[in-house]
Amino acid sequence: MKSRNATIAMAFAASLLASSALVGPALADGVVTIYSADGLHDGNGSWYETEFAAFTKATGITVQYIEAGSGGVVERVAKEKSNPQADVLVTLPPFVQRAAADGLLQDYKPQGADQIDGGTDKYRPLVNNYMNFIYNSAVLLEAPKSYNDLLDPKFKGKIQYSTPGQAGDGTAVMLQIIHAFGGEDAGFEFMKKLQDNNVGPSASTGKLTALVNKGELHVANGDLQMNMSQMADNPNIKVFWPAGPDGVRSTFALPYEIGLVTGAPNADNGKKLIDFLLAKEAQSTVSSVALGMPARKDVKPDDANFAKAQEAMKGVTIWSPNWDEALSKLPDYVKKWNEATGS
Repeated sequence: MKSRNATIAMAFAASLLASSALVGPALADGVVTIYSADGLHDGNGSWYETEFAAFTKATGITVQYIEAGSGGVVERVAKEKSNPQADVLVTLPPFVQRAAADGLLQDYKPQGADQIDGGTDKYRPLVNNYMNFIYNSAVLLEAPKSYNDLLDPKFKGKIQYSTPGQAGDGTAVMLQIIHAFGGEDAGFEFMKKLQDNNVGPSASTGKLTALVNKGELHVANGDLQMNMSQMADNPNIKVFWPAGPDGVRSTFALPYEIGLVTGAPNADNGKKLIDFLLAKEAQSTVSSVALGMPARKDVKPDDANFAKAQEAMKGVTIWSPNWDEALSKLPDYVKKWNEATGS
């Protein structure tokens, strides 16, 4: 990858026109605009940086990248529905299901779709991933063993998780706690108690990592791909999964999903970018560069980062949410979360 990065470094300088949600996209034949949840563009030499540059070199198409939280990118596409600006959307469940249900994504079958499990005609997994928590290993000798450990007064003002209903990872925390405590009532009762130690809402999960690394926070939420990719620049963070009242440590898949925006101004370029990112070559670097899990079945990673992720998840039970049900219940869940936490 180092030689490839060197070859395409100059191409990337041209490919990335914007990385802020405050900058409007340029519309032109040689441009493709992607709105994406944060996580795949963290650090120098990130997977997005590498692949966008390679895409520009291969096609001559400039990538304009705009980043926000998982809910934020969908909200922006929704606001622009009458005058679409984005071509490609990448976000997490259940926000991708919301985007599809609201008609924000159009049907598109990418090349190699037969090698990708999950998704629908409107979106496909791009990078497989899992929800987790992080802690500051320089402050805490070991990770909190259970959710109830997080209620310890020593964590007052030292815990923060991103906002359910706004951030995909924050929504995942809410769903995970409901699952771990065996139901809504017990789950929201726990979150009510946790509020004594919680700093407050955060629209972006990625911003919490630096706060944990510096010790301003001791515990926060995250996701495996993002946090493992952040460890080089944040050496004090480690991932963990606390146990529920039954003693089981569990998590669920939280993939980055990719889809073509309805009315995309540069739809053909959007299709080319989707195909490029889901192609075997790009997917073969997902674990080594992005520290995520490839979406393609015909990609079998054997790199050190993949082994590290597998080792981190040892002993953690994987369960599968019903995302359609989660989406339908989300407004009610967010209301209950607001009532329980006073947020």
